[in-house]
Amino acid sequence: MAEESPLDRFKQALTGASRAIARDAEVEVAWSADVPGSAGNRFRVPLPGRDLPPEQVTEARGFADSFALKLRHHDAGLHALGAPPEPVARACYDAIEQVRYEALGANRFGGIRANLDSATELRTAADPIVRAQNSSEVPLQTALSLMLREQLTGEAVPQKAQAGVGLVREFILEKIGDDFSALGDSLTDQEAFQRLALDLLRDLDLTRPTDAPDQTDNDDSDEDEGEEDDQSGDEQNEGDGDPQSAEIAGDMAEGDGEGDAESELSADEDMQDGEPGEEGDASNAPVRPNRPQGDIPEGLDYKAFTERFDEEVSAPELCDAEELDRLRAYLDSQLTGLQGVVTRLANRLQRRLMAQQNRSWDFDQEEGVLDAARLSRVIVSPGTALTYKVERDIDFKDTIVTLLIDNSGSMRGRPISIAAISADILARTLERCGVKTEILGFTTRAWKGGQSREAWLADGKPQGPGRLNDLRHIIYKQADEPWRRARRNLGLMMREGLLKENIDGEALLWAHSRLMYRPEERRILMVISDGAPVDDSTLSVNSAGYLEAHLRGVIQWIERVSPVQLVAIGIGHDVTRYYRRAVTIMDVEQLGGTIMEQLAELFEDEKGKGR
Repeated sequence: MAEESPLDRFKQALTGASRAIARDAEVEVAWSADVPGSAGNRFRVPLPGRDLPPEQVTEARGFADSFALKLRHHDAGLHALGAPPEPVARACYDAIEQVRYEALGANRFGGIRANLDSATELRTAADPIVRAQNSSEVPLQTALSLMLREQLTGEAVPQKAQAGVGLVREFILEKIGDDFSALGDSLTDQEAFQRLALDLLRDLDLTRPTDAPDQTDNDDSDEDEGEEDDQSGDEQNEGDGDPQSAEIAGDMAEGDGEGDAESELSADEDMQDGEPGEEGDASNAPVRPNRPQGDIPEGLDYKAFTERFDEEVSAPELCDAEELDRLRAYLDSQLTGLQGVVTRLANRLQRRLMAQQNRSWDFDQEEGVLDAARLSRVIVSPGTALTYKVERDIDFKDTIVTLLIDNSGSMRGRPISIAAISADILARTLERCGVKTEILGFTTRAWKGGQSREAWLADGKPQGPGRLNDLRHIIYKQADEPWRRARRNLGLMMREGLLKENIDGEALLWAHSRLMYRPEERRILMVISDGAPVDDSTLSVNSAGYLEAHLRGVIQWIERVSPVQLVAIGIGHDVTRYYRRAVTIMDVEQLGGTIMEQLAELFEDEKGKGR
């Protein structure tokens, strides 16, 4: 039997410590480079390097200790019962509760205190509070939790966040009075603590008393919606160990994030009904229909039962600005190491594109500028002609690149994170080269049907209904929008509950139609996906290959008829059987480099044609 490595011994020790802190012998610790999170007694923590760098070891211990303390001291049902409906208030409520159960461990055990301090430092470093220039830019939940932590444990606010906290400290203290002291007296009683926490949030004018007179007409409906939201949000509450993204933490409940897992489908059935409330009563919002698709290919046996509930929506419409900032910061923190690699590839792409845009020379001319490379010829034979060169401009076509990203549930975790950061860096690179870039995403509004399926059921379940789900096409960045304005929008891909099912054929037609409206001479459409189109509701009442046949037909039409250049990148799935120009990668770490290489080849192919 091979001797155990130090890393193996560390894993065993941390698992044992987590079980002891949580007082649960069934605790399981998984090690991953993905998002840290917890679901019940299953923890996922960052994997340190083999040589156990001290800062990585402390980071892993900090997350594990936080999750174990939550399992021991936190009642998710009780927490959900008192949760306020307002988004900012709910974020503060969750953050305050995390401070409570972490303080219980920090105040009792010095080792836990040190680990939690390290984890707090790491989380804070990626929070928007460190970049805040004025009070309006400070995430209130972060400032509030750091100030309360200071009160309950005596630990100072991390240095990077001190300036941000300073911008709102006086305002918070003036509003809350002695609320912090009262919270400290109720540390071991979660029910009493959360009542005091709600009082604090009311003092800050973040939420209203439950008996407010202007809510009397809606009390019953609000309670029902709250219960549904709490049920669908239990997974999120279980991920409170990571305050930067409560939405992402539900990932753990679905194993390794595979979109076709039975646990994912069952866990998200509740989300189907609860999500409209989560995103601002989307079911009652005016429908935003897709743009015209132009010349839709003929001969495709495909239809949608109804398009009334489809939407084309900009990313900021699905998420408030504060949450977008937090999700973007979370995305940046998860991909710090990868970003440098992709940036180097982006710089290489920029050099290749700029080289094509620069002026070039015609050699062996009878007049012009003396060609230094021909000097020896002039010396040997001064009367020799064709020793000059003439500078000329290269005709570099106006270009637009559309990146269409699969936002389905199976992209959860590392794939969607790397797709988002790759799109971000690609947009920056091409913008510097004068190439317009549009970033789009596609998914559905619900799991297993949504309002389209409800309409079909109400209509008596007619045979062959076609597509039976509500499309959601998301615009992360418009072609004419500067990168700096759209940057934070990409954080939306990190939001738990956004990624559902994928209907690729209609998404391709949508992205293609947007490109055809553009004035640029060259149009490139790049698709990033990890599988064939899947929508349970549609496939259950149509032929097995209904969505796939439509996708094939759309691809063939674009490749054969359209002036748009189409290229696809498959993540862990062979897309070469669909697309003529495609590449499949088995490791999402390859995505950034593959995007850059594919684009460079497209530009170089076009350059070769023009010669």
